[in-house]
Amino acid sequence: MYIVNQDENDLKKIEPITFSEAGFKERQNLQEWIAKNPNCLSEELLIIQKEFAGFDDTKERLDLLALDKDGNLVVIENKLDGSGKDVVWQSLKYVSYCSSLSSKDIEQIFQEFLIKNNKDKTAREVLIEFFDNEDYDEILNSGYSQRIVLVAGNFRKEVTSTVMWLLNNGIDISCFKVTPYKMESEFILDFNQIIPLKEAEEYIIKVAEKQKEEVINKRLKSNRMEVYEKFWVDFLDGATKKTNLVENNNPVKNSWIRVGIGMSGVSLNLVISKNYARSEIYINRKHKELNKETFDSLYKNKEGIESELDKSLEWERLDDRVTSRIKLQMNDVDISNKDDYIKMINFLTESMVKMHKTFKPHISKLSR
Repeated sequence: MYIVNQDENDLKKIEPITFSEAGFKERQNLQEWIAKNPNCLSEELLIIQKEFAGFDDTKERLDLLALDKDGNLVVIENKLDGSGKDVVWQSLKYVSYCSSLSSKDIEQIFQEFLIKNNKDKTAREVLIEFFDNEDYDEILNSGYSQRIVLVAGNFRKEVTSTVMWLLNNGIDISCFKVTPYKMESEFILDFNQIIPLKEAEEYIIKVAEKQKEEVINKRLKSNRMEVYEKFWVDFLDGATKKTNLVENNNPVKNSWIRVGIGMSGVSLNLVISKNYARSEIYINRKHKELNKETFDSLYKNKEGIESELDKSLEWERLDDRVTSRIKLQMNDVDISNKDDYIKMINFLTESMVKMHKTFKPHISKLSR
């Protein structure tokens, strides 16, 4: 690594050092840095626990436990200047222990972490935000989707060889080499993903193609997606007989569908989960400030809008987030119950028509 010396039009080399030479520790330093900045591992991760020891009949502790955007548990193991020879075996044990954690277990583990770190929000609030309002209960730690991330200053040959074999056999595992540099009184860390290497990606994809296709097909055929798709088939079949608002929509395997309402970045979303149905005006324009201005403009007409709907709405400005929404929600229903299933379809159809009719003039005015 080099620094550009502009005065002399030259390069000055920054020499790497070891963590030991810098006086850094594994738990007090490296682990804390990653916990506070998980994006250093080249993706968006949510740390849900440190030094996790919630395993039956063992006192072992994994370094960091995280979730990725697909709901997979990610075991992160940190070593300093050397990986040691047993890090792969150690991490595989932790992944096997974590494979049985349920959605409720994960939520409770995360809640304990938030309380310990004096965070005001609940685990559910943070998880909903992290998964962008998706119904996360059924995607958390699904099947054998757990992942391993190893972080160390250097990796022994037996470690990298084993990691490559696991990769080729469908195990999601990666290695990050982290190198400290000293520049005068400051330190610089370089996180470099060495496995899988970019140059080896095509090879790895070909070798593991069958395993990956099986995993993808398994997810596509999961019970949750089948339930969602069947629900939207039945909903669209009934709704298109009463309104043309969804005539261009197709059944999807997601928990929501979108209906246009006359402004780019503003939509009427219909959302379902196992135990609720929701119609919402979802505001997601180019900038946070624009979203809040749009929300505030609609909120000025709150009394008239709710009077026309003959319903009280939940107005969620969501100041700590980019988006805003206004929702009407039916709770205490179970999509697996036939009677509730029909209630949800009727609720969404009726609320969609009423909300579209009520909000459309206000949104059209804002658009002009």
